This record gives sequence, structure tokens and C-alpha cells, in this order.
Amino acid sequence: MPPNSAEPQPLSLDEVRKVAHLARLALTDDQLEQYRHQLGGILGHIRQLGTLNLAEVEPMSSPIETQNRLAPDEPGPMLTNEQLMAIAPARAAEQPFIAVPKVIGGGDGA
Repeated sequence: MPPNSAEPQPLSLDEVRKVAHLARLALTDDQLEQYRHQLGGILGHIRQLGTLNLAEVEPMSSPIETQNRLAPDEPGPMLTNEQLMAIAPARAAEQPFIAVPKVIGGGDGA
């Protein structure tokens, strides 16, 4: 598609094949034609967005005003040792400890 052309040219099937190849998509001939129209519509929309005057528009992270809702950091109900041991996947030889895989210095041992 030539840059700065007054009338946008539709995408060729070769251009769609190239985009599909870059996206690692295997498309049938019917899908190529379908995506040719869809990609053309997307590019037309982007072209339309490029004509907007955004000089007075402040950048924003979201178009919707939001605020983080932080719950109070307070302890809740705790499990007893018996309840914890009942749901533990593995117990250590010494009680009341839970066995976990070693993650530092090697993977052998619990």
C-alpha cells in the first residue's frame, strides 16, 4: 500500500499471507480472503484514529476512572496444627512440620 495515498488500497492476498506467516498462522484460501477484509477494516480504523487532533488530550492509563480497593491487612481465622497436618501433602519426620521440596542448592531432599 503506497504511503500518503488519498484513497486506501485494499490489502493484497500476498500481504495477508506475509502477515499470516509472521504470526505463524496456516490459513486456507477462504481464511486469507476473510482476513484480508478484516485486516483492511482494522487498518482503516487505525488510519481514521490517526486523523484525530489529540494535542489537548492528557495521556491516561485507562479510559475508566478506577481506584484500587485495598482490604485491611488483618489476620483471619487460623488453622490448628491438627487441621494443617490433615491437609499437608507430606509430613516431615519430626512432628509437627510439613515436608517441602528443597529449592535452594539442589533438588534432592525434603
